[in-house]
Amino acid sequence: MLLNKNVITVQHPESIHHTNGMIGSWTDWELTKNGILQAENIARNVRKEFQDIRFAIYSSPLKRARQTAEILGKELHCIPNLTDALKERSLGKAIGKSVRWLKENIENEEKTIYDKCFSDAESRFDVWNRLLPFYNEIMSNDNENIIIVSHGDSLSIFNMMWLGLDPEMLNDIDLSGVSGGVSFLYRKAFGKKIIKRLSDTSYALPF
Repeated sequence: MLLNKNVITVQHPESIHHTNGMIGSWTDWELTKNGILQAENIARNVRKEFQDIRFAIYSSPLKRARQTAEILGKELHCIPNLTDALKERSLGKAIGKSVRWLKENIENEEKTIYDKCFSDAESRFDVWNRLLPFYNEIMSNDNENIIIVSHGDSLSIFNMMWLGLDPEMLNDIDLSGVSGGVSFLYRKAFGKKIIKRLSDTSYALPF
């Protein structure tokens, strides 16, 4: 018999790169003041809804995600576990550059999950392979209640993985969210996996 699993994913809220035209990727942007408020609201709303539940928190180590996870951890009385598996997709030589620079200098158009916009970037399939050991670990460990704090593209890939879809399905469909979005995933003891809510931004609002 499998354990029930309650997994909450949080796409980090507003970061500096959302406001200045720069690329996120592996550049270590912090949350804006508004993003910090959004993270605090998410933490309070999650605590209010799940008052008696103890969570394990896993987070990308990039500042914007780490700050979000630390705010959640303070509210929920647990220390986040940082893992590179949850980092955003690396865009190689575009890291530290503007969105405009990327559009003007892109080397390859990404049509499939195997394509890379730059020779030293990650493909989406690379991110899938980076996430897979982490996914397998959390699905097999003893933690029944898990919060994952990560980034847009990485969580889109995680959603596909959760539903048991083949990675090549990402060539045709996607399950993407928005900054500050909170998703609720559930696995029943007999194995059925459900996405209850996808990228619910109401949690980033004051309650």
